[in-house]
Amino acid sequence: MFIVNSYLLAVIFCIVTMLCWGSWGNTQKLAGKTWRYELFYWDYVIGILIFSLLLGFTLGSTGEAGRAFVDDLKQISMENYASAFVGGVIFNLSNILLAASVSMAGLTVAFPLGVGIALVLGVFVNYFGEPKGNPVILFLGVGLVVLAIIFNAIAAGKMNQKRGSTNKKGIIIAVIAGVLMSLFYRFVAASMDLNNFESPTPEMATPYSAFFIFAIGIFISNLFINTIVMKKPFVGSPVSYREYFQGKLGTHLVGILGGAIWGLGTALSYIAAGKAGAAISYALGQGAPMIAALWGIFIWKEFKGSSRTVNLLLACMFILFISGLGAIIISGAN
Repeated sequence: MFIVNSYLLAVIFCIVTMLCWGSWGNTQKLAGKTWRYELFYWDYVIGILIFSLLLGFTLGSTGEAGRAFVDDLKQISMENYASAFVGGVIFNLSNILLAASVSMAGLTVAFPLGVGIALVLGVFVNYFGEPKGNPVILFLGVGLVVLAIIFNAIAAGKMNQKRGSTNKKGIIIAVIAGVLMSLFYRFVAASMDLNNFESPTPEMATPYSAFFIFAIGIFISNLFINTIVMKKPFVGSPVSYREYFQGKLGTHLVGILGGAIWGLGTALSYIAAGKAGAAISYALGQGAPMIAALWGIFIWKEFKGSSRTVNLLLACMFILFISGLGAIIISGAN
């Protein structure tokens, strides 16, 4: 299988993770013009599962180092299967709850709150689960990224002051989503031998097999979680599977593309974790809100006509963001 052998390449992979995690939402925005989120989410999940299989039979089966994808799946213990699978279930629940909180409290409030909590708690969970890197510099970097997320939320809030009062239920759900999202990565990382991808410990998974099991966890849990949400949506009227199968091919493909983009980012994060460490890989990836902000500013023109105060907040946001990323990268360069 393909293995990352340098810290620089691991950092590059983590930056691609951040780009993917911050960009897949564009496909939801495109599909959302005619397609409910609950229906889009099915294509998104299918995209993740398909991509995990393709990756396993390509990069996961290339080269002589490590174990080939199929051989690895055959020898993983039930305990490690369960760990990666549970990671998928937790992620799926957190992601759906985050989407629901956005629909109630708004993107400018719910998304930064949920991801901010996930970033802080997730780095703690992953660092103490598998310590790697300088903790002082790492947590300094995380703090700067959190500040950047807060500045982004304030700037976006000023652009939407006429929106009305914030939905308290949406805020509570965003907090729950953030806590859950901070946990999923560790469950998948725990199923892998992060210290030796070249000759992994017997019964433990490689990044490719762990990601595939994780994707199965997402898909199977979606049969229950998303079906419930479709019948009892947080916002709007119920939707049916009949509506899903009546969707246009192009709309379905947009959702599958979104899942593949997110899947690419997640897979690269796990592949890079062997060299960079789970905490650093996770922290860099969770800079995704800033990438989403870039799309919003320069492509979707969400801040068009903003005031000088908002522009100043955005400038501070990017300075803090870049500084935070730099600190996180430096923390692992030892």
